[in-house]
Amino acid sequence: MNTGEKRILIVDPDPNQRRDLAQFLKNENYDPETARNLSEAIKKVSGGGFRCLVMDTHLPEMKGYEAVSILKNLDPGLKIIMTTKKNTKRLEAKVREQDIFFYFIKSFGKDELKLAIKNAFNQ
Repeated sequence: MNTGEKRILIVDPDPNQRRDLAQFLKNENYDPETARNLSEAIKKVSGGGFRCLVMDTHLPEMKGYEAVSILKNLDPGLKIIMTTKKNTKRLEAKVREQDIFFYFIKSFGKDELKLAIKNAFNQ
């Protein structure tokens, strides 16, 4: 799989989180792109070519889980991994109601996320 086939979009309003995750994924031989909000994500997903999207639950325009259906309408095959810094039972229930591939809590470290992304690309 060449890097063109390993395009992944990171959607997170926190510039440090975007940068750190993009660097981590580059080191894992993925081709990451970033978006700071839903508007940027929609433009990039509309352009096509992403197999996986890693999106924070708290976006400026709306909750990330509310954006899942919008992004899935643009690309039904897109594997969406939702992330959050702080998990609550209510948040997790809302996220899991959506058509997502994986739910990741950032404080767990990146090994679990790396495995989820690998699985998303192998499906």
